[in-house]
Amino acid sequence: MTNRHSRILEALTRDIKIEVAALAEMLLVSQVTIRKDLDNLERRGLIRREHGYACIDLYSDVSKCMAYNYDVKKRIALRAAETVQEGETVFIESDSICALLAEELVNTRKDVTIVTNSVFITNHIRHAPNGKIILLGGYFEKDDQVTVGPMTSKCAEVFFCDKFFIGVDGFSESFGFTGKDHLRAETIQSLASQVKDIIVLTESETFKKPGVVGLVHTDRVAKVYTDDRIPPSAEEYLQGRDVDIQKIPRNAE
Repeated sequence: MTNRHSRILEALTRDIKIEVAALAEMLLVSQVTIRKDLDNLERRGLIRREHGYACIDLYSDVSKCMAYNYDVKKRIALRAAETVQEGETVFIESDSICALLAEELVNTRKDVTIVTNSVFITNHIRHAPNGKIILLGGYFEKDDQVTVGPMTSKCAEVFFCDKFFIGVDGFSESFGFTGKDHLRAETIQSLASQVKDIIVLTESETFKKPGVVGLVHTDRVAKVYTDDRIPPSAEEYLQGRDVDIQKIPRNAE
C-alpha cells in the first residue's frame, strides 16, 4: 500500500465521508489518480465508493477497524505471517488484523488452508490466487460478519491445527485477554481447545482496556504480536508467564 493510500484511509477514518475533489486537493494529485486509488482500496474492502465521494463502510465494523491505524496493523499481520509455513492449516478468528494476516497468507503462500468463522475474511480474500478457505457455519452476527455459537464449534471439531490467530478487545491481568461479546467468547474458547498455540494479534491500545468477557486465559497464549507501545506493566506480566511478545515498530522506519 502506498503512502497516499494510507493518508486516504487516515482522512476517511477521521471524517467518514470525503469528496473525491477534496481528496485530490489534499494530496496534490489529479482526480483521475485519486479515483484509481479509491478503486484499489474498494477492491480490498477497505472503503466504499459513492457518486463523487469515498467513505468508510459504516455497515461493517471490521472495515472501520481495519482502516483505523491501517499501517501498523498491516505490519503486525506481516510479522505474524512469517510463522506460517507452506502446507499448514491454521485457524483465523474474526478481527481486522486477522483479516490482513489472511490476506497476506493467500497472496504469498501457495498451499495454506485457512479455517475461519469470519464471513468478512472469507469475502475479503475470495479473489486471491492461492490458499484454501474453509468457512465454519453457525449463528451469523451481522455487525461483525462472523459465525458463532454451538454449531460453529461443532463444525470446527474435525480440524486440528497448530496455530490459532485471534484478535482481542481488551486485557486484564486477573484473567487474560477479553472481548465484548459472550457468544464470540464461547466460540473462541471452544476452538482454542483444538489447537496447540494461541497467537494474539492486537494493537497496544488494547492493553489499556479491561474488556467485558473473557476470551482466553494468559496461560493458554503462546505469542502476542503487538506494537512497541505496549504498556511496560503488561509486557512484564506476560513475559513472566512465558508469553513470547513480538513488538512491531509503531512508526515505519
